[in-house]
Amino acid sequence: MAAIRQAESTTAGQICVHVATEKVGDAQAAAAATFAQHGLAATSHRNAVLIFVAPSSRSFAVYGDSAVHQRCGDDFWRTTVAEMQAHFRAGSVTEALEAGIGRIGATLAAHFPLAAGEAQANDLPDSPI
Repeated sequence: MAAIRQAESTTAGQICVHVATEKVGDAQAAAAATFAQHGLAATSHRNAVLIFVAPSSRSFAVYGDSAVHQRCGDDFWRTTVAEMQAHFRAGSVTEALEAGIGRIGATLAAHFPLAAGEAQANDLPDSPI
């Protein structure tokens, strides 16, 4: 996904998107389970973020690893979700994902910038998992 590659270009952080095919009762719990199932906590800096979307449940969640939460705090999660939610409510799924990925990428770049001469590790796939 081009938006993910662009967002990750200036950060050591990692962003993944998961689109669930089944209904979920609790998107946040499902995101946590998906995060663990796909080994997203295995990044070297513990700075992966998962955007979990469950279209059949009309729900989504943004879930990040421990280092992201420690550095970015609750306000980061609330504002990211609110921005995405506005797009989802308007029926603009692509715009919701692009807005979330862009905001997450900018925040990761501020808190987990690439070191001089360091290449983006890209430990996780850029296509939806």
